[in-house]
Amino acid sequence: MDGTGSAGEASMIRLSGVGKTYDDGTVAVHALDLEVRRGELVCLVGPSGCGKSTTLKMINRLIEPTTGTIEIDGRDVTRQDPVQLRRSIGYVIQQVGLFPHQRIIANVMTVPLLYGESKATARARATELLELVGLDPARYAERYPSQLSGGQQQRVGVARALAAKPPVLLMDEPFGAVDPLVRLRLQDEFLRLQRDLGVTVVFVTHDIDEAVRLGDRVAVFATGGRLAQYDTPARILGRPADDFVADFVGSTSGLRRLDVTPLDPAHLEPLEGVRAGDIGAAIDVDSTLGHAMAVLLRDDAGMVGVRDGARFVGVLTPNGIHRALRAALAEMADA
Repeated sequence: MDGTGSAGEASMIRLSGVGKTYDDGTVAVHALDLEVRRGELVCLVGPSGCGKSTTLKMINRLIEPTTGTIEIDGRDVTRQDPVQLRRSIGYVIQQVGLFPHQRIIANVMTVPLLYGESKATARARATELLELVGLDPARYAERYPSQLSGGQQQRVGVARALAAKPPVLLMDEPFGAVDPLVRLRLQDEFLRLQRDLGVTVVFVTHDIDEAVRLGDRVAVFATGGRLAQYDTPARILGRPADDFVADFVGSTSGLRRLDVTPLDPAHLEPLEGVRAGDIGAAIDVDSTLGHAMAVLLRDDAGMVGVRDGARFVGVLTPNGIHRALRAALAEMADA
């Protein structure tokens, strides 16, 4: 279980011995030690009632911890004014929580205005964020929430949470209420946005596929609020810490490993002797094996071209994917 950051890596969020026990004796979170590095996206995953959402809400003090300390950027959150704390932390939930009688632009401007920003500055920031989340301000800024789809409303929720330039963003099942195809697009767009902005994210989900797709690291919670494993997606899939994690990951962990294993140019076939008609669609050299396999299946092709920028560097075949996956598993076993 990797519950701490490596030496020399700045910790943005640190939970030390954090627990939550309710008045009736129910233990929601048990003696939790967890660190989230600056700029990292950490997913909290587990079955219903395991304490993942409680943990998230303790970070911004929507729920007060019973024991332990929580620090953000070295400052104890329990010593801060809770209202000011929450204004400094972005928060996105499944139900979005947009103000129905305000236009979209006004929804996104809310927190900057609370901080005393001028209307002109807040509007400029809101316009920039709508563009970042893929909503053309010329089309959507003056609409009301009811005039947007569920996926579009979630994008507005993300934009509003980022409007005050928070160093930390907390997300509780943000994409759980939209259909699967929209959910995948939102995940992709959010990953791009998070990488571009460098914001530190704690993301709650019940879906292990979403967790391994998004997370730099994943915290698997067990019933009773116990942290069962905290590690990279690849190691959680390849080396579960105990039977609970193995059962939670499930029998399809081998397929999930494809989505967290990067393509290795060493496993490409050379372009020489390959007919152009045999090559399907092209993928980027920094793609995952899962993406490569999806393209192969979609195009019913025997190989897929791999490019580095505008230059083709080889082709990947199903045999190459198999070799790459076996090499990744062997490397993990050696580690």
